[in-house]
Amino acid sequence: MSHVYYFTIVGTNDVPLYEAEFGMQIKDTSLSAKEETRYLNQFIAHAALDIIDEAVWNTTDLYLKTLDKYNELNVSCYVTPSNTRFILLHENKADDNIKTFLAECHEFYIKILCNPFYTVNTPIVSPTFEQRVKSLARRFLL
Repeated sequence: MSHVYYFTIVGTNDVPLYEAEFGMQIKDTSLSAKEETRYLNQFIAHAALDIIDEAVWNTTDLYLKTLDKYNELNVSCYVTPSNTRFILLHENKADDNIKTFLAECHEFYIKILCNPFYTVNTPIVSPTFEQRVKSLARRFLL
């Protein structure tokens, strides 16, 4: 059984910095169906930003468990001290694996921030970052 995951990093200005999809198996392989699913995932993740911002004030934890739900997709979030949000849309509720995945992605994001050629709150286009996130997804999510 394949699970659906959509992962995005949203910067402090509510601008998406990175996004990836894992385990997506759309029965209709037309381009419009894939785009529709992608846009729906983006909409769900960004609609959850207000809920995330409210939840941050009520806890000191970085990992916010399932905050929102849309149909069969749950929204979990990891908020960094600099208020960068790591949002994961997922079907299952393996909280320990999700928490580990998001924390490891945060570590990779810190390494990106240490790069003197990276400007904060700009899209992440590093192929190494992409490869490491996908590796983490295979290890903890799929």
